[in-house]
Amino acid sequence: MTIAALHDLTDAAACPRIVLKIGSSLLVDGAGKARRDWLDTIAAEIAALRRAGQQVVVVSSGAIALGAAQMGLAKGGRGSLADAQAAASVGQIALASLWSDKLAAQGLTAAQLLLTLDDLEDRRRYLNAASTLARLLESGAVPVVNENDSVATEEIRFGDNDRLAARVAQAARADAVLLLSDVDGLYDRNPRETGAALVPLVRGIDDTVRAMADGGSASGLGSGGMTSKLQAAEIAERAGIALAIVNGTHPAPIAHALDGGIGTLFLPRRRDRARKAWLGGRLRLRGVLTVDAGCAAALAEGGSLLAAGVTGVEGEFARGDAVAVHDGTGRAIAHGLAEYAAAECAALQGRRSAEHADILGYAPRAAVIHRDHMVLL
Repeated sequence: MTIAALHDLTDAAACPRIVLKIGSSLLVDGAGKARRDWLDTIAAEIAALRRAGQQVVVVSSGAIALGAAQMGLAKGGRGSLADAQAAASVGQIALASLWSDKLAAQGLTAAQLLLTLDDLEDRRRYLNAASTLARLLESGAVPVVNENDSVATEEIRFGDNDRLAARVAQAARADAVLLLSDVDGLYDRNPRETGAALVPLVRGIDDTVRAMADGGSASGLGSGGMTSKLQAAEIAERAGIALAIVNGTHPAPIAHALDGGIGTLFLPRRRDRARKAWLGGRLRLRGVLTVDAGCAAALAEGGSLLAAGVTGVEGEFARGDAVAVHDGTGRAIAHGLAEYAAAECAALQGRRSAEHADILGYAPRAAVIHRDHMVLL
């Protein structure tokens, strides 16, 4: 079976493994207190999914909001990086305790996993995280994942748990991601506007779909708006993972949304192999290679990126670093691992392969980015 509708997300045959993302505004009220009664209902729903044969990974926000309230920090702990890190340090203990207690009441064991962007961008660390998730699920535990905001800086953080959830789903080899939000799903325009309509199904994200998104977070507690959710859906769809956005403000929100078919389901258009899915979901890229129209067409046909088609080089990167490939309009068309450092790419751009040895002073490599180390977006 495959996922074709919202209700399939609670079908163990269609969706054996699901990642459930819960935002700050759902878990913490405006005073910085945990919504314990709501948490009771979501823990009961997780237990029901487990009894039905599904494995569940939770990606939970809320550490900064909980810690900020306990420490009396202004702006919900987001007034400065130092405040956010300190609030997260305090709040992570409270958040882990909450999940441990609520899941234990349902006969389940919670396991905490704190990740930074680098943990999922570095291939070796990504594989370590994937191995940990696999072992926890195999043992029957419920992994509860959050960004490690106590050490993450602006340069090495996701910034929102929507994209973290999609990357965790890749690492966990999940079948679907369910984002619990404070809106019913994606609307064709700002939902506050008259006549705005919920979009129930999206088969591949394009510019029309992106234009529907609003980058703001309505609650003021979280850091992700609809734009971050669409970015999460794009990461998921490259790995063959379905993603849904539903309203989590109701008691027992999973049943409320999925049984009623209220939400937006993004269906994947392809399933890249594991390594290429990881590469396509990279959020931290070291540079940009701009290519001409002929090169872009060759890449679309499965070719490698040759220096003759490169028209611009940006950033400082070394051989093996992940870079973006843009077409002449500035649109990202691929991610890949560079075979040359930035200075070498700049020296070779626009030049034919026969010239490379004289330019570099050594035998050149076959491509600037080989097709085996590149994924089209």
